[in-house]
Amino acid sequence: MNDTELLHLLALLKVDGVGDIVAKKLLNHFTTAENIFKAKANQLESIDGIGRVLIKNLKDKLVFNLAEAELKFIKENDINCLFYQDEKYPDRLKHCIDGPILLFTSGTIDFKNRKVISIVGTREITSYGTEFCKKFIEDLAPLNPIIVSGFAYGVDIVAHKVAMDLGLQTIGVVAHGLNQVYPKVHKKYVAKMEQNGGFMTEFWSNSNPEKENFVKRNRIVAGISEATIVIESAEKGGSLITANLANDYNRDVFAVPGRTSDRFSQGCNNLIKTQKAHLLTSAADLIYILNWELKQDETKVIQKQLFVSLENDEQKIYDYLQKNGKQLLDVIALDCDFPVFRISSILLNMELKGVVRPLPGKLFEAV
Repeated sequence: MNDTELLHLLALLKVDGVGDIVAKKLLNHFTTAENIFKAKANQLESIDGIGRVLIKNLKDKLVFNLAEAELKFIKENDINCLFYQDEKYPDRLKHCIDGPILLFTSGTIDFKNRKVISIVGTREITSYGTEFCKKFIEDLAPLNPIIVSGFAYGVDIVAHKVAMDLGLQTIGVVAHGLNQVYPKVHKKYVAKMEQNGGFMTEFWSNSNPEKENFVKRNRIVAGISEATIVIESAEKGGSLITANLANDYNRDVFAVPGRTSDRFSQGCNNLIKTQKAHLLTSAADLIYILNWELKQDETKVIQKQLFVSLENDEQKIYDYLQKNGKQLLDVIALDCDFPVFRISSILLNMELKGVVRPLPGKLFEAV
């Protein structure tokens, strides 16, 4: 995109009454932002929903003063601008009707041919949540996914740090301009984040981390990824807003269950109870439900990582299938000395963990 068109896009976004949905409607009709500003009143009036007030606002020259100042900041700070019709713009976000027209990014972000998941949760993460988050990302690492979160306290920063330690690309979607860091104590992570992904926002350099901005940025976190994972959440919280947005976008949502007495498991338990999220006990659950295809070497690595999470009965059955190949359910029950009703339950759990595969005719084999 050349500077002239970028300037006009920035100006368009500052026109009173123009949001992302209206801007897309205008761009679909006139092709470029520059053409929109050159359009005559009768041309604009022919578009459904475009009235005289908005047409008058498009004549406001002040929007170009604001746009010029922001363009200067973008150039001086080497900010990348992703237009929603560009090839490098996140593909899944293109399909969200209210996705941002422009995204401002810093770092080394690359979405090409990558699995993308968002991890969200409470800012007051517990030791249980921390350990689950670490193990979950470690088990997914062979698939080289992009880990998206909000760079906030708690679950967000834990997810980013684990991803960076594993050499995974990670993206912090922030609720302010790229001229600042929030929270400030996370400034020490910025350089490494930008080496392993970076930051993304729709907010201009004069935008501060206001409360309403966090709600608005949550739609990017939800829309950008294939699935949203809620690690821990109280009964109310921003992560639940993100989960609801993900559901609205027809994305998969996963939630980590916890004890009913634990405050920061209530939100996750409610998501599962109301069928707004899949129950998540391990990385294998996500791989299974999203139907991610694994290369042979990835499968071996993930199997090895998942062994530690197998119960004794599951390990016994897995070792049996590894040694004997595919077997009938009744034969497995007989040879492993389990009643049939019990073997069915164990095999289902193992299937969810991705370590066995059901075959036609009640046959099972180790993956």
